[in-house]
Amino acid sequence: MNPSFPAKTVRQFIAYAKADPGKISMASGGVGSGNHLAGELFKLMAGLNIMHVPYRGEAPAMTDLLGGAEDVMFGSVSSIEYIRAGKLRPLAVTTAARSEVLPEIPTVGDFVPGYEESSFFGVGAPRNTPGEIIDRLNAEINVALADPKIKAELTNLGCTALIGRPADFGRLIAEETAKWGKVVKFAGIKAD
Repeated sequence: MNPSFPAKTVRQFIAYAKADPGKISMASGGVGSGNHLAGELFKLMAGLNIMHVPYRGEAPAMTDLLGGAEDVMFGSVSSIEYIRAGKLRPLAVTTAARSEVLPEIPTVGDFVPGYEESSFFGVGAPRNTPGEIIDRLNAEINVALADPKIKAELTNLGCTALIGRPADFGRLIAEETAKWGKVVKFAGIKAD
């Protein structure tokens, strides 16, 4: 959040947004971007009317947020350096648990029960890849993600390694697809 914005907590932000519906601007990297969807989920779950301002990428949205042209943005891990430098005021992290990088910052879910938004990355293989190859790749990737050096680097970037089986990843993809489908429908987002 831009430091000049009057709310200092998520609770204050929600109260401010409810008192002035449609007057808070929420920058994003574009329609359907991760930070757009995170904001729409927040609006849906908190019952808010916040004006979405899409940009052509996260960098120009962040520039205008830093410059005060926009009020709030659901930033990505690239926001961490601006937070550390005091150029942005974090109200909360969107993950289910507090961030190891910013442990003093609460989660949105502390104020809006059930809220959780986090990006994930995974490794896929063609559908007919033999099971033994999938199992070997999974085992090797899990070993790499458990390496203390890799874990430390991921943590420094604001990321958390999820070690698991291919079926776990498949469930995650199905759950996230259903969740975000509801958000897209709520927000009326259409592909251009």
